[in-house]
Amino acid sequence: MAFIEAFEASDFASTIISLLVAFAMGTLIGAERQYRQRTAGLRTNVLVAVGACQFVDMAMHLAGPDGAVRVVAYVVSGIGFLGAGVIMKEGTNIRGLNTAATLWCSAAVGACAGADLLAQAVLLTLFVLAGNTMLRPLVTALERLPRDDEATEAVYEIGIRVPAAQASDARARLISQLEAARLPVDEVEITDRPSGESEVRATLVNTSLRSAELDAVVAKLRTLPGVASGDWTRSSSD
Repeated sequence: MAFIEAFEASDFASTIISLLVAFAMGTLIGAERQYRQRTAGLRTNVLVAVGACQFVDMAMHLAGPDGAVRVVAYVVSGIGFLGAGVIMKEGTNIRGLNTAATLWCSAAVGACAGADLLAQAVLLTLFVLAGNTMLRPLVTALERLPRDDEATEAVYEIGIRVPAAQASDARARLISQLEAARLPVDEVEITDRPSGESEVRATLVNTSLRSAELDAVVAKLRTLPGVASGDWTRSSSD
């Protein structure tokens, strides 16, 4: 049988050691994620680490280091699709970026183990754990520091209310006013209201603006024919 002819005890032992290291390191990373009730917990991180390890280990045995390098490149890009699955957008807020980055690191740990870089796999695991635990107090401290909102990038929205029949024209006028003020527009939405009015709201590209600039634009918009009211809002871009 081909299996018996190709079987080498030393290679098999190397694979076992690589998988055990990947499993153990993935367990350490995943346990911390599971404790904090993240989307990708213990089993996900272990499977990512073990899977990446086996792909790289298989390439090492079939094509040597050159083959392993090619497989690592595919692991790096392929894990991005899995990471994208845990990233969720809620309004202007995005959640799951840290979880996705942790999965990416778990794949790197597995790749190191599969390439027989066991010490590097252990070292990387320690750094990942440090990043997810030791840096949390620093993040909390930074978030509590007073900040100048006008110097911080954020998502701004500018809206006006007009009769429903004038919504399309109002949309064009709103975009024209924003472009004249050199405010970068991301998207414009029209929402019909039960009162017979429509709200035309423009979302600006993430940027930093001063309240006076926005107040001036809204003041001009309120003078346009048919505009019943105008306002602007600010939300964090984190």
